[in-house]
Amino acid sequence: MNSVRVEFLVLLLLIIFSFFLQTRSEIITLTSETFSDKVKEKDTVWFVKFCVPWCKHCKNLGMLWEDLAVVMEGNDEIEVGEVDCTLEKTVCTKVDIHTYPTFMVFYDGEEFAKYKGPKTVESLKSFVLEEAQKASRLKIEDDRDEL
Repeated sequence: MNSVRVEFLVLLLLIIFSFFLQTRSEIITLTSETFSDKVKEKDTVWFVKFCVPWCKHCKNLGMLWEDLAVVMEGNDEIEVGEVDCTLEKTVCTKVDIHTYPTFMVFYDGEEFAKYKGPKTVESLKSFVLEEAQKASRLKIEDDRDEL
């Protein structure tokens, strides 16, 4: 009877663990080598968190950024990324990051908007979706101008 309980508990833990693996989103870690190329990706809005591990405000976010990435999965036009400014000082200097955490939207390789609102998944999601719509409208206008 004891071995059956142990096997059951192991199976239950494996199921729970596999569930968490499946629901974890992909937050793309951006580095000095990848940042410029990634944020220049055609027709892609990047929502990037700039942080440092020692920042109490960054630590207080907890799973917020991961939760946002889970909610944003399936939206092919929006990528969620992060930069650790202790490791990627050149990126953070280039983008002019002075406070942590900083949340920025990039489109066509340029800073498009900086987020300054409440730190909730719903607020962040609404903000990035709105900025993605603005970027899309700008692209349509630019395409018209080229004709």
